[in-house]
Amino acid sequence: MDRELERTLVTLEEIASGDRELRAVRHPLGFLCLPLLREGPRGICVHLFDAGNRAEPDASPMHAHSWELRSRVLYGRVANLPVRTTAVGDGEAGATHRVFEVWSGSDGVDEIRPTPRLVRSEPGPAQVSSGGETYTLAAGQFHATALEGPEPAATLVHGLSIPGQADLSLGPLDGRPRRTTRRLCDTAQTVRSVHTVLRRFDAEQRA
Repeated sequence: MDRELERTLVTLEEIASGDRELRAVRHPLGFLCLPLLREGPRGICVHLFDAGNRAEPDASPMHAHSWELRSRVLYGRVANLPVRTTAVGDGEAGATHRVFEVWSGSDGVDEIRPTPRLVRSEPGPAQVSSGGETYTLAAGQFHATALEGPEPAATLVHGLSIPGQADLSLGPLDGRPRRTTRRLCDTAQTVRSVHTVLRRFDAEQRA
């Protein structure tokens, strides 16, 4: 086991035992996020995917980060669906989506604002990663991430913010400004989730 994974497991064990206080975040796209580190442009999170966690009805799954992403699957299977976009000029035919900017507040509220940019999107083949595998995404690359199959999954996500990049999503052509909220779990829910991660990861290692 490498040092990165060892440090992550130590942190999760501290949360599970109550030695470190942290609350999981319910993301509008339907997964739980454990924000382990925020240090300048760097961030480390554990994302938990479960078929029972539903995305908000109006949350667009197709999005692009303002940061480079490296995601290591701890257990389960995760599908990453790259989305290629082609700009469509105003008045031209063929646009499928409008580009929206996502402005995240410290209070957990995301302001999703339409831009003038219209695009034609073409989803590519899904790239499925299993426990122990890693995939990367460049900042600004549109994609959608989903649980592959009925079994839960978890990923260890490293992010590095890139200056000048914005968080984006693809929405309807006539979409209006809207808000979504990242809600905090309580301490008990967070601890239960972390215990589940540790138990499932241990079972993955023993398999």
